Amino acid sequence: MAAVRRWPRKLAVLAAALPGAGSQGRAAAPGPAVLPAPGPTEEPAPEPVPGTAAPATAALYVHWPYCRKRCSYCNFNTYVVRALDEAAVRACLVREAQTLLRLSQVHRCVYGVRSEWALLRSSVPTCNSPPSASSVTSVFFGGGTPSLAGPGTVAAVLEAVAGAAHLAAAAEVTLEANPSSASISRLAGFRAAGVNRLSIGVQSLDDSELRMLGREHTAAEARQAVEAARGLFPGRTSMDLLFGLPGQSRDAWAQRLEAALGLCDDHISLYQLTLERGTALAAQVRGGALPEPPQDLLADMYETARNVLVATGFRHYEVSNFARKGALSTHNLSYWRADEYIGVGPAMCPVNAVVPLPAAAGAHGRFVLRGEGGCSREARVQTLEPVTWMREVQSHGHGTRSRVVLNPLEQLEELLTLGLRTDEGITHECWGHFSPQFSLQDVFGEPGEARALQQSGWLVLDSGGLRCTWAGLAVLDSLLPDLLWQLQRALGAARCPPRDKEGQDARAVSGHDGQ
Repeated sequence: MAAVRRWPRKLAVLAAALPGAGSQGRAAAPGPAVLPAPGPTEEPAPEPVPGTAAPATAALYVHWPYCRKRCSYCNFNTYVVRALDEAAVRACLVREAQTLLRLSQVHRCVYGVRSEWALLRSSVPTCNSPPSASSVTSVFFGGGTPSLAGPGTVAAVLEAVAGAAHLAAAAEVTLEANPSSASISRLAGFRAAGVNRLSIGVQSLDDSELRMLGREHTAAEARQAVEAARGLFPGRTSMDLLFGLPGQSRDAWAQRLEAALGLCDDHISLYQLTLERGTALAAQVRGGALPEPPQDLLADMYETARNVLVATGFRHYEVSNFARKGALSTHNLSYWRADEYIGVGPAMCPVNAVVPLPAAAGAHGRFVLRGEGGCSREARVQTLEPVTWMREVQSHGHGTRSRVVLNPLEQLEELLTLGLRTDEGITHECWGHFSPQFSLQDVFGEPGEARALQQSGWLVLDSGGLRCTWAGLAVLDSLLPDLLWQLQRALGAARCPPRDKEGQDARAVSGHDGQ
């Protein structure tokens, strides 16, 4: 393997910041995010999609950026505020969800009835196409700490989604919760609002580790929250755990894992702690107050967890995610399978991230606009700062700061980076959707880097598609640079996007400019 090749920073940040991605298998990406300023115009109403169009589906992510305090390891775009006008935030989340759904191909088009958007825009023709099978497949409320939002806010967003698109009663609706804001009454309120799956940020079941991480809750409160959630959401409660903490030993991690197995439901997410520049915890480690875990210990902790969880009936279905009894996260699988998804709320990208457009993360999206015939997959990034985002939503209907059409190579790069994180890998059918001209065999079956990785036991290419072996999944970061290089070489440099004289993507436009 060529040691000089690196995983492109924009793909690393995208993979890291998607809900459920965690920090295992990703690279840190320091530096300030640079985005073009929004334009002055509101997006026009989209033209109706012809009735013969194939049904479209999309997942929806809703970002709640507020927390009661910032954890010592967190460098995401979160805000601690003394007073919050939740009604105003709710109204903006509702309006942006409606706007972006109407721009997408999953907008509900009722036969013979003019939509609310059409009534507000008299120049838009009546929608005369039959009802569409297009739908929102899942909704994920992430943050920040979305369990600080009132159940009424969650209910209002879900009602808006159901009004603008088809949202099946059985669609997965996940809410991230901190144990400090997960009382039984509050969780019951979220269930009544439409939430049917909970992801609880336990992080550790040891009080000293929780204090080091700057968490609000104690180990006892974490246990109470998980038990309450399992009672209200049986079989649909996920637990987040961190490993590789400064000073954490192999034996200590084994004890935390054993305690978690005695408490958990049917889904666990394990994240290797990354010491991000600019965080309090990273400063303590770099200043010598806390020890930095050695890489071989981190690898051993991860491998230990994989073996223990699989031995107790969990399927290791994604780099950081484990499930048993079929309790896989539908929403997170939408990302790994490169399905369309729509991001609502302020962007959640790490505050230190330098991300060439379109790969900033969090409240961002990848979807095809209505009337585009399924050909132009856009990358959209929302405005970062909540107050500015709210002003833009109130003025324009949404807070999209930038949008860019992904070229074929970029779409395949994202598919490769995300799809290989799963145990199923990338199927031939999924690859063919993005690359009808070049099959997986055409790109990775010929002599080259991928062939060498197969011969070394890291990778498999067969009738099922392209995927990592058990051993390969644990070292995906080290495999991706060579695979991306082979992909780029196969498709040719001619497909790369145009760059301006400063090296920026010349296709990037303001989110409020045109659409």
